[in-house]
Amino acid sequence: MPIAFPPDLMVSVSGFRGIVGRPLTPELVTSLAAGFGAFLQESGQGDSILVGRDSRTSGPMLARSVAAGLQSVGCDVVDLGLVPTPTLLLAVEERGASGGICVTASHNPGEWNALKFSSGEGLFLDATVMSRFQEYLVSEDPPRAGWQDVGSLKSDSDAVDRHIDRILTLPILDVPALKLRGLRVALDCVNGAGGVIMPHLLEALGCQVFGVNTEPHGRFPRDPEPTAENLSELGEAVRASGADLGMAVDPDVDRLSLVDGDGVPLGEELTLALASAVVLQREPGVVVANLSTSQVVEDVARSFGVSVVRAPVGEINVARRMQKEGAVVGGEGNGGVILPALHATRDAPLGAALILQHLSDQGVGLRDAAARWPVYAIVKRKVSFPRESLEGAYTALQEDFTPPEVDHTDGLRVSWPEERVWLHVRPSGTEPVVRLIAEGPSEEEANAVLARAAKILDGVA
Repeated sequence: MPIAFPPDLMVSVSGFRGIVGRPLTPELVTSLAAGFGAFLQESGQGDSILVGRDSRTSGPMLARSVAAGLQSVGCDVVDLGLVPTPTLLLAVEERGASGGICVTASHNPGEWNALKFSSGEGLFLDATVMSRFQEYLVSEDPPRAGWQDVGSLKSDSDAVDRHIDRILTLPILDVPALKLRGLRVALDCVNGAGGVIMPHLLEALGCQVFGVNTEPHGRFPRDPEPTAENLSELGEAVRASGADLGMAVDPDVDRLSLVDGDGVPLGEELTLALASAVVLQREPGVVVANLSTSQVVEDVARSFGVSVVRAPVGEINVARRMQKEGAVVGGEGNGGVILPALHATRDAPLGAALILQHLSDQGVGLRDAAARWPVYAIVKRKVSFPRESLEGAYTALQEDFTPPEVDHTDGLRVSWPEERVWLHVRPSGTEPVVRLIAEGPSEEEANAVLARAAKILDGVA
C-alpha cells in the first residue's frame, strides 16, 4: 500500500528521520526501503542496493528491516554492516551498485535514527529525485516479488579497508613524511562508527592514537554533534596524553572537529579551511562551500588567488555545485570535507588525513597553523518557529537589516562584506527547528546580529 507519512517523521532532502519507536518502526522502515527499491527499478536504475549503518542500538534492527523491504521487491542486497556513511557511499560508486541506504541519524541523539538514500553515483538524492521518490511513496503500491524472485542478501566486510586504502594512495598525501612526523592524536569517536575506521587510518599515517569513546556500541556519552562545546573530554585527553592535537567525529563519520595541543577546541569551521589549503597548494581551483560556512575559507582561497562559490546547505547541494564548477575541494563548515579526487561526499577520515598533511606541509602544530588565518566568531542558535511563517520572517528581516548583500537560495542570508559580518536563517532539514547562524570579527558583533534577528522572529511569530 502507499505510505502515509506519520506527522512526527522528519521528511526532507536528507531522507526520513525520527525517534525510534515513534514514529520510526521496523514496519515503516521496511515500507520505505521497499518503495526505494521499486522506485529505482521503475526508473531503470537497476536492483543492486548496498546497505550500511552507524553504531546506534537500533541500527541492527532497522538495517534488517531495510534489507527485508528491498528483498521483498526483488532487489539484491549487499550488507556492509557497521560502516561510516562515506564508506558506504564510496562502496556504492566503486561496485557500480544501483543505490544505497544508510541507516543513520548522523549527529542526532541516540534515540533518533534515519534512512538516507544514495543514487548509483554514490551521492545522496538531490531535491528533484527525492521529490519524485516521496511522490512515489505516497501514491504507489510497490510490486512485491514472488517466491522465485525474492532478492538475494550478501555481506561485504571489507568496505572499511578499501576506504582506508583509497585514502592512503591519494597523490595529495605524502604518507612517508607523515609517518616520519609521527604526530600524537587524541581521538573521540563518541562511540559511533568512527571507531571502526579512524584509529586504523591514523595509525597507518604514523600517528600514535589516544582514544576516548572509540567503542562503536552506539550509547553516546554526550551530545554527539562535534561542536566545540561538546569536546571538553577530548580536550582533557589531549592534555593528559600530551597529544599534538585532538580530533572528533560525529556518529556516522562525515564531520571532523579539531582541538589544539593545549586541549582548546577550535571547532568545526577550521576543518574545511585547513584541508582546502592542502589541496590549493597543489592544485589551485574553485572551492565550494555552503552558505553557513565561515568566511575563513574565503581567506584561505584568496591567499591562493582562487574564489569560493556558495551553495545551499546540504551535502548534495555542495556536491552538485562542485561538479558544475569543476571545484578541486569543497564542503561544509560543520566539519565536512569533499575531495573529488576521492569521491564527491563529505568524508571525515579524508579530512583527518588532509589536516595531518597540512601540519606536515607547514611544519607547525595545529594552533600555529590556525593562527595564520583571521579569527572570526560564529554563533548558532536553534529556535522553534512555524515554518509556514518563514517567508514573512525573511521579508521582515531583510527590511529591518537593509543589508548590502542578500541571498535567497537557501532561506535568507544577509551580509555586510566590509564589516565581515553575515547572518543565515533557514529551516533545518534534520531537526524540527529553524537555524540562526551569524559570524563576525568578534563574538559581540555576531551575537548582536543574532539577537536582533531572534527579536524580529519573535515579532513575526
